[in-house]
Amino acid sequence: MRDLARQVVDVHYHAGPDLYRRRLTVGGAGRAYAGLDGWAVVKSHLASTAASAWEARQEGLPVSGAVVLNEVAGGVHPRVVEQAVYAHGPDSPARLLVHLPTMVASGHRSALRREPFHPMLEVDRWRTARVLEAPGRLRRAVREVLVAAKDLPVAVATGHCDREETLRLVDEAVRLGLPRLLLTHATHPMSGLTVEDVSQLADVPGLYVEFTALTLLLGHRDARHLGALVRAHPRTVFSSDLGQPDQPEPGEWLRLSRDWFEHAGLTAHQVRAVTGLNPAGLLSP
Repeated sequence: MRDLARQVVDVHYHAGPDLYRRRLTVGGAGRAYAGLDGWAVVKSHLASTAASAWEARQEGLPVSGAVVLNEVAGGVHPRVVEQAVYAHGPDSPARLLVHLPTMVASGHRSALRREPFHPMLEVDRWRTARVLEAPGRLRRAVREVLVAAKDLPVAVATGHCDREETLRLVDEAVRLGLPRLLLTHATHPMSGLTVEDVSQLADVPGLYVEFTALTLLLGHRDARHLGALVRAHPRTVFSSDLGQPDQPEPGEWLRLSRDWFEHAGLTAHQVRAVTGLNPAGLLSP
């Protein structure tokens, strides 16, 4: 089956090739999630995964693609999004996920121990400007991508935006009538949104907020915070943000999640929503 009616829909799984070594390739991720009756959106900071996701689906694997608009992957430009849409194919039951840049100036430096994928690649060389060109004003290129995304089978994610950038993107998405916007790991310290911020955005149409397993594994937030977020916003999405060789494999993070959900005080309906129904809603055409 290729549809999104799965036990788990993970919208944030890192597969190789990427900036850093990953546990699985796109095909390997597809096989892992097939064994879990799941679906995975495969992500790379280095290049679009649209074509490799299309190829994996031809083999019956439950994966869809993403493109991160980093300079090394083509930059913030509608043509990069359009090319990824074409490579993703006309048969996908899931929207392509388009991430705004993650390799940004003065950006988040992960505490993870990471091994570069290619020895010639210097990450700092490819860092780019943030999405605001002045306080409260989005870069023209970012606005052009949002305009293009409105009429394409994609969902936009905020990448490594901070609080001010994220709130400005929400304003622009509302103004344009953008169908889907995902606030990437919304309440992670890097993003800076509070549970109260997210609660105030609960009535914004098509707005989803993400909380990741990696945020819990690295101790940035705890399960009680997850519970508060789920109760604050009806379209919370729980994803993994995994794929690192020294972090849990897909099956293991799902087993760990059972304890997290219990400590978060989530009901069975809430668990089903954050792991399956909400992410499927984000990705559905």
